[in-house]
Amino acid sequence: MAGKQTLLVALSHPDDEMRCAGTIAAHAARGHRVVLLFLTRGEMTEALGPLAAAEVAAIRSGHAQEVGRLLGAEVRLLDFPDTRIEVSADANYRLAREVAAIKPDAVITWGEAWRRGPRHPDHQATGQLVRNGITLARIARVVAPLPPHRTPAPVFTLREPNSPLPAAAVEVSAYHDLLMQLAAFYRTRIGWPGEAWVEQRIRAGGRAWGVAAAEVFDAWDTEGGLKETLF
Repeated sequence: MAGKQTLLVALSHPDDEMRCAGTIAAHAARGHRVVLLFLTRGEMTEALGPLAAAEVAAIRSGHAQEVGRLLGAEVRLLDFPDTRIEVSADANYRLAREVAAIKPDAVITWGEAWRRGPRHPDHQATGQLVRNGITLARIARVVAPLPPHRTPAPVFTLREPNSPLPAAAVEVSAYHDLLMQLAAFYRTRIGWPGEAWVEQRIRAGGRAWGVAAAEVFDAWDTEGGLKETLF
């Protein structure tokens, strides 16, 4: 695929991107635009101690901006309340306008989840809002005065082991050291994630595809397989 394209990574909280950071880096390294969109600022975490929610939000917003710099991604933060993201008509329209403004060629977000961590209600609501927003962004009256975004934008969601959807993988072997740097960045600030978690995730992903390390996604609109990019 010739030319620069846009990958939208739309997640709930700063640090969610650790589950796809290698894929973000891989796309940025190929010269593509990556937009990292967080619906909340993660103000409900207790990892920073007894600070006011506004202080936590400011600190975690700073974390997101620094990680975006390290990954080569543009960062946008919305102001949905942490732990209280809800699917509604107004929220659908808001995400539609974000999609219309960003104009993605592919999207990573949260999908359906059965495991305890990914089953966070914000994750569930975020995935639904983003998928709704992609559909509604095609409608001119929804996103006006922005032009509608009607370019196909296939959705990839963070892989669930029980998913019936095709698996799509991106090799991230070249970004091992960067992923460890990002893990250390977050670990010194919010106590997560451990090196072993990162290693297990990318090595397990790679084994299924015969590469050293990979990140795996549910492909909602396309065939699965090992890919250089998600476009």
